[in-house]
Amino acid sequence: MSTLLKFALGVDWLNDRLGKLATWTVLLAALISAGNAFVRYGIDWSSNGLLEIQWYLFAYMVMIGAPYVLKVNEHVRVDLMYGKLKGNGPVFVDIFGLLFFLMPVMGFLAWISFPYFWNTFVSGEVSSNAGGLIRWPATLAMPLGFAMVWLQGLAELIKRVAFLQGQYAMDTHYEKPLQ
Repeated sequence: MSTLLKFALGVDWLNDRLGKLATWTVLLAALISAGNAFVRYGIDWSSNGLLEIQWYLFAYMVMIGAPYVLKVNEHVRVDLMYGKLKGNGPVFVDIFGLLFFLMPVMGFLAWISFPYFWNTFVSGEVSSNAGGLIRWPATLAMPLGFAMVWLQGLAELIKRVAFLQGQYAMDTHYEKPLQ
């Protein structure tokens, strides 16, 4: 189990870095958006490339930010019973959700999105807009993000099993979000 825990902590480390990168994409997208507004209304100039880069950055915000959100346990969950469970109950619900929902869906989405990325990469597809950008950096966000959520799900599964075996200390306190 110690090798698996090292792997899980390595995935945590990687997704921490990707989470920090995702925060920078928020700032960069906001600055580009403000710059676009200024040049469009201030000097009557516009660029489709600058508009598209905002969408690319948004794609990376979401897709490389999602594994970090899962890691820090701030993801969306349907709380019909989770908040009422005591002891190891929430850990078992997490394991069930990871095994039967998150990992199969993320694996499937990574699998089906990779060919789309690959086709845009190999073909050198470019946006049909005048001054548009190449598409593959945006389409790469999908298989990369889905694969990283899958890996983070695997890391969370390993940590929860290790917790149940008494080999990993984990905070199992759950605070229902304010509605």
